[in-house]
Amino acid sequence: MQCELCGADIKGYPKTVRIEGAELQVCMQCAKYGKEVQQPRRPVAKPSSEPGKRTASPPPRPRRDLFDRIQGDIIEGYNTAVRNARMAKGWTQKDLALAMKERELLVKKIEKGDLIPEESVRVKLEKILGISLIDAPPDDTKVKRRGQVATTLGDLISLKKSEK
Repeated sequence: MQCELCGADIKGYPKTVRIEGAELQVCMQCAKYGKEVQQPRRPVAKPSSEPGKRTASPPPRPRRDLFDRIQGDIIEGYNTAVRNARMAKGWTQKDLALAMKERELLVKKIEKGDLIPEESVRVKLEKILGISLIDAPPDDTKVKRRGQVATTLGDLISLKKSEK
């Protein structure tokens, strides 16, 4: 597991700390930058009353990282791309909303540029209008390999140390 702040591999158990209101799984070195959050204790499984019979606990689910689901950045001018594709089909905003099974107000806000579409809405728009709204490389080039360095929150911010 990688530290969500500096990106280093965490040896042992990660610390859950709250930094600027966000709860992050960090290494021991980065734990000093936030306040440790107490995790609720898991109940201990009681042994079975019948000898020889074990109670099977479900296998632990793998943790999902939010950043693994991000496919790419939305293109600049996504609103004009949606509007142009809709108008090329000769549809009104209401027609597009009905085809997407969404509200007309959502389509209006997207076309005005007031709202960046969520993943599910973006996929619907791309499928119905036949356009691409993300600037990600093709899936075959985006294979993550073990040991490949990924961008972390620590790469994006700089921490100021307080002088004591």
